[in-house]
Amino acid sequence: MTLLVRAGDLIGRPVVTLDTAEDVAEVKDVVFRHAEATVVGFTLNKRGRFAGPLKEVLPWSRVAALGRDAVMIESRDALGPPDEPMGAASGGSDQNIIGTTVMTEAGKALGTVRDLVLEVGRDADVVGFEITDGGHGRLLPVDDTFSVSREALMVPAAAEEFIHDDISGFGSAVGAFRERLRRQDG
Repeated sequence: MTLLVRAGDLIGRPVVTLDTAEDVAEVKDVVFRHAEATVVGFTLNKRGRFAGPLKEVLPWSRVAALGRDAVMIESRDALGPPDEPMGAASGGSDQNIIGTTVMTEAGKALGTVRDLVLEVGRDADVVGFEITDGGHGRLLPVDDTFSVSREALMVPAAAEEFIHDDISGFGSAVGAFRERLRRQDG
């Protein structure tokens, strides 16, 4: 079963061990690889009111489950140093795409990125972006690869037809958009 979730909704979520039910950290940031549009892991904060960042990270490969209330790991040993295996996987890119302008290939500005939409199952893939043009957020599907630079995130012009207002039917919009792209390429 897969679940659609905004990456921003994961920020602050506790990281809990399955072996001791210990609350060992909380999610600070979601780290993803642009080239494959997939989550590689999380940076972490210590738990508590005045706690700061942890030096350890949580690679996605070590997440046992992602629930509505917590990120579950087998044990505290799932946490690792930042240079192992997430650092290499992220390709060294620390670019934050929040606030980046979204443009179609035809040059039309659709808005700015406010959040990432993830499809979470065995992997966690970026399937869309929540964008805003000053008003409320709208959900824009993306293919499994997309182009991002310092100035803009480029999407096919067809993406505009599949913009959705709520996450409940967004999975269908992503599927239809990707099918359209496959037919165009085929």
